[in-house]
Amino acid sequence: QVQLVESGGGLVQAGGSLRLSCAASGSVFNINIMGWYRQAPGKQRELVASITSGGSTNYPDSVKGRFTISRDNAKNTVYLQMDSLKPEDTAVYYCYVRYIGTPYWGQGTQVTVSS
Repeated sequence: QVQLVESGGGLVQAGGSLRLSCAASGSVFNINIMGWYRQAPGKQRELVASITSGGSTNYPDSVKGRFTISRDNAKNTVYLQMDSLKPEDTAVYYCYVRYIGTPYWGQGTQVTVSS
């Protein structure tokens, strides 16, 4: 089993920054994919960023150039640095891990961007 603990959400003004963290615990070793999804009210959950154990990253166009994902493999922790935040970035952000073919989700952390 993999447990995910997120931190770093909150309220920020448009143009501001936030950094999310997600630590994976349990009997885990060499997690392949770590990432972040978000879900706004009335919308489907969507990918925000992902990173492989080798460091390859993937972003949708909506956040490319503003968000940066990184990871510390020794700590089984993934980070999401969010800059130039916009009101449309407001959502619950979920940490995501795929380990030995099984997906795991964090409990979610609220990010609210005021205009």
